[in-house]
Amino acid sequence: MSDMTAPAKRPNNPHFSSGPCSKRPGWSLDSLKDASLGRSHRAKIGKTKLKDAIDKTREILGVPDDYRIGVVPASDTGAVEMALWSLLGARGTDILVWESFGAGWATDVVKQLKLDDVRVMEADYGTLPDLSKVDFSRDVVFTWNGTTSGVRVPNGDWIADDREGLTICDATSAAFAQDLAWDKLDVVTYSWQKVLGGEAAHGMLILSPRAVERLESYTPAWPMPKIFRMTKGGKLIEGIFKGETINTPSMLCVEDYLDALNWSKEIGGLKALRARADANLAVLEAWAEKTSWVDFLAKDKAIRSNTSVCLTIVDAEVAALDEAAQAAFAKALVARLDKEGVAFDIGAYRDAPSGLRIWAGATVEASDLEALTEWLDWAFACEKAAL
Repeated sequence: MSDMTAPAKRPNNPHFSSGPCSKRPGWSLDSLKDASLGRSHRAKIGKTKLKDAIDKTREILGVPDDYRIGVVPASDTGAVEMALWSLLGARGTDILVWESFGAGWATDVVKQLKLDDVRVMEADYGTLPDLSKVDFSRDVVFTWNGTTSGVRVPNGDWIADDREGLTICDATSAAFAQDLAWDKLDVVTYSWQKVLGGEAAHGMLILSPRAVERLESYTPAWPMPKIFRMTKGGKLIEGIFKGETINTPSMLCVEDYLDALNWSKEIGGLKALRARADANLAVLEAWAEKTSWVDFLAKDKAIRSNTSVCLTIVDAEVAALDEAAQAAFAKALVARLDKEGVAFDIGAYRDAPSGLRIWAGATVEASDLEALTEWLDWAFACEKAAL
C-alpha cells in the first residue's frame, strides 16, 4: 500500500468518542424493549429496575456492602458537585489537577464555594502531581483517570490507610475498566455513558461509611439546592440509595444501563471488562511504538490510561509549526477520517494539547482499533503531503 492509498479494511464500528462512548458490541434498540415507559418511576416496576441497577453495580464493581450507591441527576458532573457542595468545608482541601476536569473541580471549590483553606496541586498534561505531597489529614479531591490527558493514578497505594479527611474520586472514565481501591475511597462518582457505553443524563454516587458520617455530622455554611440534598433532619436520606431518586430519571436510560450491566456479567464481569480495555490499549501501544509520527501524551506507561488514549503528533516537520498550525493539522487529520466514516470524534479535548484522543474502553473491539491504525497512518500521510 502506498502512503496515499486508502486502506481496504474499515473498522466495523467507527465510534471512538470519549463520551458518550460506543455502545456495547451487538447493541440494538431492541435491547430496550423491556423499558418501563409511561409509568411512574416510583411505581413498583420503576423502583425495582432502579434497585436492580444499584445491586448489579455493586456486584460487578465489587463495591463493599457497607457503601451506599445512588442514582443521581446530571451525569458524573452532578454526582461530583453533590459531593463537593455537601461534604467540603469541614477540613482543609487538597485538589489534584492534571487535566481539564480536575481543573474544573478546582475552579468550583475555589471560586464558587470560596473555601479558604485549599491547596491546588497541578501537573502538566501527560504527567501527575507529586502524590507524596498530598496531606490526608485534609479532604482530597481527584480524578482517578484523567479523560482529557490520558493519565491515571497507578493504584491506590499513595492514599494513606489512616487518613483523617475524605477522598473524593471522580472515576467516570475508570469505573468498569480499572481497579478502584475501595478501601481508600470515600466518594466515587461516574456516569453511565463512559466505559459501559450507556445513555447519558444520570450519574452514580457511591459513599463510604466515613462519607455518610460526614454528611450526618456536618452542615455546610452555604445554601444547598434541593437537587444536592442528601440528608434530612441530620440523617442520610436512605431512599436515594435504594432507587428512590431525587428527581425523575429516564427509565429508557435506566434500561440501557441495565442492558450494559447484564452484558458485563455475561462476558465475565469486571475482570473481562478490564482485560478488553487493556487489550485495546495494547493495540495502540504496539502501533505507536513502530510509528514515528505519533506518541502518547502520557510517556510513563504506569500512569497511561487504558480508556481515554491521548496521542500527540511528534513528526519533526509538524512539530516545527507554530501552535495554531499544529492544531489545524491535527483537526484536518481528524476531519479526513470523519469524512471517510472510519473514525468519529477522535480529536483532542479542546483544553488539551492538540492531537488525538481515541476511546479504548471495554465496548470497543480490538479489531476495530487495529483497522483504525492503518487509517490513521493514511490520513497523516495525506495531510503531510498537503503541507
